[in-house]
Amino acid sequence: MRAPTEGRVTGARSGVRGEGDMTRILLVGLQPEVVDYSDPALPPGMDAKKIRAGIEQGLKKIADRGWQADVCLIQPDTTAGPTVERRLGATTYDCVVIGGGVRLPPKNLFLFETIVNTVHKAAPNAAIAFNTVPEDSADAAAR
Repeated sequence: MRAPTEGRVTGARSGVRGEGDMTRILLVGLQPEVVDYSDPALPPGMDAKKIRAGIEQGLKKIADRGWQADVCLIQPDTTAGPTVERRLGATTYDCVVIGGGVRLPPKNLFLFETIVNTVHKAAPNAAIAFNTVPEDSADAAAR
């Protein structure tokens, strides 16, 4: 069985969206196992298990709104930009939510810039949103 935070949440289609298609959200975040949870910029008490549970909760809230969501978990290295670019090239998204683990720690500034610039280039019509914890991804996308 595939881990629930990989791939698509609901019957997602690839390619260009047509009129009347469901709102599509892409969640971009760090692989929970590579996050430095000792970084004071992150919410206290976080760990990989809580992040994965939070992603699941966020995905449920997105589905409850009648939207479709995909998750793109990245490594904090040179593969991050190309990974996001490939995902954005496979499907048209209405909004890309970039997780707090990517944008909050000051040491991730270059990674954050890379992801924002990749989204801007590969999905120029998609809104960009930022969550504070995985659970509030639906609220971030709704803004």
